[in-house]
Amino acid sequence: MPARDEVHRIGRLLAALAAQDHLGAIPVVIALNNTTDASRYVIEAVGRRHVDRLDIHLDEHVFPEDLAHAGSARRRAMDLGFRRLGGTGVLLTTDADARPPPNWVAANLKAIAAGADIVGGALALDEDEPAASAIIDRWALLARYWAIVRTIEDEIDPKPWDPQPRHGDHTGASLAVTAKAYRAVGGVPVVPLGEDVALVNAVVAMGGRLAHPIDVQVKVSPRLVGRAAGGMAEAMVALSGDPDRPRTLTAPGFRHWRERAEWRRALRGRPDGYAEIARLEPTLPPMPCDMALEPETVR
Repeated sequence: MPARDEVHRIGRLLAALAAQDHLGAIPVVIALNNTTDASRYVIEAVGRRHVDRLDIHLDEHVFPEDLAHAGSARRRAMDLGFRRLGGTGVLLTTDADARPPPNWVAANLKAIAAGADIVGGALALDEDEPAASAIIDRWALLARYWAIVRTIEDEIDPKPWDPQPRHGDHTGASLAVTAKAYRAVGGVPVVPLGEDVALVNAVVAMGGRLAHPIDVQVKVSPRLVGRAAGGMAEAMVALSGDPDRPRTLTAPGFRHWRERAEWRRALRGRPDGYAEIARLEPTLPPMPCDMALEPETVR
């Protein structure tokens, strides 16, 4: 995982990895980048405490200003992990402020063994951290919205390797990818924002199978100040809103998702349809956010 100035959270993440129900020591690569706090000492202390469970490789690096972003950091972390595994096996990545449950490693490996090339993990708010009521309420509202979207997709354009029940998340907070697929796409794209989704799209574009098993999930922090531009903290700020100027959440109406699912289904009939969808979909115009998300409209 990449990490930057996470002295208050990196120890908690490592403790969660040490508590995994996966047998044997877990090799862990931490790409500590452009860091000025005491993260290194926390990592070393936790490593000594869990020496039988975590085989930690700590990498410290300072990127130049134009490369000091999530894309470079995750690329470095996963490239180091790839080399440490000898180019075989499965790479898992998460964020330094995330907290995976005890079955996280095992559930990801199970999904890969079942035929997935890349696996996304569902995001859940970490109940151990305080969160504004607006964040909690809007998070739940969005969860219901996306559940309806997935139902629409599964009715029109089901994928046999990603069956219900499934979630729809595939972010850097929880991704697993085979080393073979990672090598085939050339690693994490070095982009300032969205490097995680770019990696997923690259794997799918080459014919890889993306799965969202319901038992793969990770808890994420509802903090409002993060380390990466465009990261989870900014999403939390958007959800919290301005209490003095409340604003209704909006999202694409379900009609747009039906049309998109029909478009995908039509393309899947072609010999290279799956890859073509992955190549073309990111270039489509954004769907209009023309539906207000209210409890009565999302059920």
